[in-house]
Amino acid sequence: MKVLRRLTLSVVCLIIIVLIVPSLEDAQYQYQISSCLTQHNINNFTTLHSSNSSSTIWPNESYYYKVLNFSIQNLRFADPKVPKPFAIILPQNAEQIKSAVLCARNASCKITIRSGGHSYEGTSSTIDTATTTASPFVIIDLMNLNRVTVDLEAKTAWVEGGATLGETYYAIANATTGHEYYGFSAGSCPTVGVGGHISGGGFGLLSRKYGVAADNVLDALLVDANGQLLDRESMGEDVFWAIRGGGGGVWGIVYAWKIHLLKVPPTVTAFVVSRPGTITHIANLVAKWQVVAPNLGDDFYLSCFVGAGLPETTTIGMSATFKGFYLGPKSHAHSVIHRVFPELGVVEQDCFEMSWIQSIVFFSGLPPGSSVYQLQNRYLQNKACFKAKSDYVRTPIPYEGIRAALNLLEKEPKGYVILDPYGGNMDRISTESIAFPHRKGNLYAIQYMVEWKQQENDKIEDYINWIKTFYSAMAPYVSWGPRAAYINYMDFDLGVMVTTDLLLLNNDAVEIARVWGEKYFLNNFDRLVRAKTLIDPHNVFANQQGIPPTSNLFSLRLSA
Repeated sequence: MKVLRRLTLSVVCLIIIVLIVPSLEDAQYQYQISSCLTQHNINNFTTLHSSNSSSTIWPNESYYYKVLNFSIQNLRFADPKVPKPFAIILPQNAEQIKSAVLCARNASCKITIRSGGHSYEGTSSTIDTATTTASPFVIIDLMNLNRVTVDLEAKTAWVEGGATLGETYYAIANATTGHEYYGFSAGSCPTVGVGGHISGGGFGLLSRKYGVAADNVLDALLVDANGQLLDRESMGEDVFWAIRGGGGGVWGIVYAWKIHLLKVPPTVTAFVVSRPGTITHIANLVAKWQVVAPNLGDDFYLSCFVGAGLPETTTIGMSATFKGFYLGPKSHAHSVIHRVFPELGVVEQDCFEMSWIQSIVFFSGLPPGSSVYQLQNRYLQNKACFKAKSDYVRTPIPYEGIRAALNLLEKEPKGYVILDPYGGNMDRISTESIAFPHRKGNLYAIQYMVEWKQQENDKIEDYINWIKTFYSAMAPYVSWGPRAAYINYMDFDLGVMVTTDLLLLNNDAVEIARVWGEKYFLNNFDRLVRAKTLIDPHNVFANQQGIPPTSNLFSLRLSA
């Protein structure tokens, strides 16, 4: 929290910070944006000045990099070679979001939206020059829009788009009085931004009970490409449907979400047990887990982490770590686990009773002894470089498939997989209720991950090749027709939009995007295209895996 306060003091009067730009053309971009903001009565931004004898623009670099790097959570995209934004805009209210959008458009700058900065492929912090024409872009960073207003009587809260999950959880728990307790169904990492998380669906500990985060959104305030602030009624049901799970950063800028608060008991139970052993032993545990975890009652969540060097353990060699969460007392939690999964060997002493908000800290990855108050610290400690991929499993993986996966994991200690159980209420929510489609029939999701330190970037190709090989080897055992993936675990290996003259001539952007779009959104892809065409026909809000509109204007926008 102290880190955040120091940063906030540095940027409280800061709306724009601009990178060194040596050309007259770039100086013109800067002048256009600065003067535009001034014309809109926005005066809290830094003024850039020219050197005495040239047109080179010299910004305050320390501010620039402090703000830029603060929310880059995957250090692959903090590398000096990665394209940097021409400007970082930090709006402090909805009006400033509207002005920022219009000023960026007037200056012909592409717009990147950042909430918490956890985009797996860096789409909230940079553009990919390998697949798009190099052009000036700005980040509209919602960091200062992090207010959470709780209405316990209505059992709702308005959450600004820049709030983190930790800030949201803390505000909900802090507002709770009396004998009724409330929470929200979303992920366990407290530094993840609400904006991007909800936009992609948002799976978490309570999802088997209450669905994903986006299932529990009642309204939203969206700034569109024309600078209009739209609520659910004015944006229309098609667009409101799309922004709940259709991917972040491609519909407009969500200024705030109205969420439904979910009842939780005064006491919940949590446990984390690590089980090292031989490949045979681990394979037996995973084989049993995949038939137990998806079929537990809605009040239970039991995930499985597998690897030869799991980041949260001190175990050397192959191990499986099981994280259990139960909405109730530990006596019942232990009784259930002991009955359905005795091989796991959980004893009652492994289980801890606590409040719901304390369980958020327990699973947050914060250091032992951290307080609930520290959930508000939005700076992620121990950042690393990583690459991730995802799958969904609809039929249990045969034993030989599990062993084959473990053999590959054993070869790369920096790699691991996270298995998240589905089932429960996830089976009962329609695949078409919101844009997030992964529901009935999914036993669990797989997240493949490989992490390394920045100083190991000389081995990046080895790590990337390893995870690609692993992913290819799993093809026979996972969903198909299409092979599904989770948009919040964005993976450019599935395909990206490339700006070419051929695209301009054929206008086949929708069919190109279908390659990855149907993996993320299944049968909801075509409806998402229709919604995109309604809300953003010029494709102002775009990234390499964004939903394109059905219009020639899309291609023209990409080439601008």
